[in-house]
Amino acid sequence: MSSENGESGPQLHVVLIGYGKGGEVFHAPLIAATPGLRLAAVVTGNPERAAAVRRRYPGTEVIGSAEELWARAGEFEIAVVTTPNDTHAPLAAAALEAGLSVVVDKPFALGSDQARELVERAERLGRVLTVYQNRRWDSDFLTLWRLIDEGALGRVHRFESRFERWRPKAKDTWRDGGTVEQGAGILYDLGPHLIDQAINLFGPVAGVYAELDARRAGVAAEDDAFLALTHRGGVRSQLWMSALAARPGPRFRVLGDQGGFTVQGMDGQEDRLTAGETPDAADWGVQPEETWGLAGAEDDVRPVPAVRGAYPDFYAGVRDAVGEGEPVPVEPHEVVHGLEVIEAARRSAAEHRVVAPGEQG
Repeated sequence: MSSENGESGPQLHVVLIGYGKGGEVFHAPLIAATPGLRLAAVVTGNPERAAAVRRRYPGTEVIGSAEELWARAGEFEIAVVTTPNDTHAPLAAAALEAGLSVVVDKPFALGSDQARELVERAERLGRVLTVYQNRRWDSDFLTLWRLIDEGALGRVHRFESRFERWRPKAKDTWRDGGTVEQGAGILYDLGPHLIDQAINLFGPVAGVYAELDARRAGVAAEDDAFLALTHRGGVRSQLWMSALAARPGPRFRVLGDQGGFTVQGMDGQEDRLTAGETPDAADWGVQPEETWGLAGAEDDVRPVPAVRGAYPDFYAGVRDAVGEGEPVPVEPHEVVHGLEVIEAARRSAAEHRVVAPGEQG
């Protein structure tokens, strides 16, 4: 730790491994805006991305390779892994062994066994390990959480959740052109968000039914998916994710025995980060009133004031976990169960039956 950049108090030095969209949009701005954290370095071997780092963060060093980082690991406290999906677990393991606390972007790993090994490694080494599940801090999710916690919907029995996009032409990227074995496909891209939210709201999953399809030309892994989850507590979750949704459905439709909740569209934090805004803005996370969801039953429906979105809370939690020994903002054991659900979904789609997460044979 040190005090630098004119800020008071100690700072934890963060090294960001990768500067694609994930690093540039979802991680670097949040790290840079978090008091107590310093975006000390970015690892990228891409000259254009290196130049982009230097333009936006002139005080941040660019390191050309992970190997160079491991040789200098003692200069940093935290590594953030935001690279292609199949490199998440190997890079996270190497960072832990190098003595760093680690944040891993979703998916945490490509399988639950690989994820458990990472958790066990971090525990053995005494390092902080957490997963960037930023959609826990979406405005709509926080609003729904509050409604359920207050009992406004009664006992919830059905949860519908969608991340649907209209991208009829596949891009020439690893996400669209890669294989499932390489970590491509919408189930690894959007699935971790939807599954994580469902598990957080309604607990562990007992059974999974899934439909997975690769519909666009040039796509090797699925780009259209539907999952039906039965939670151990009895709630049923239906999750849709698609790159080929010309008419998207509601973001959430939640049904309880005293009322329901619907909300359209997406939380605005991603768009603001993509536009280059910084998350320390005074109105960060505020949703316009016209985007608020509706709660009630039949003709008795009211707009629900949206809870403020709070992506910055994730990195504040990372700071406190590493610097003060507080609990991590996302517990990795919870994310392991989400990967078990993904594995069950793949098996369900292949075998056309309901599969229990963790089912053997």
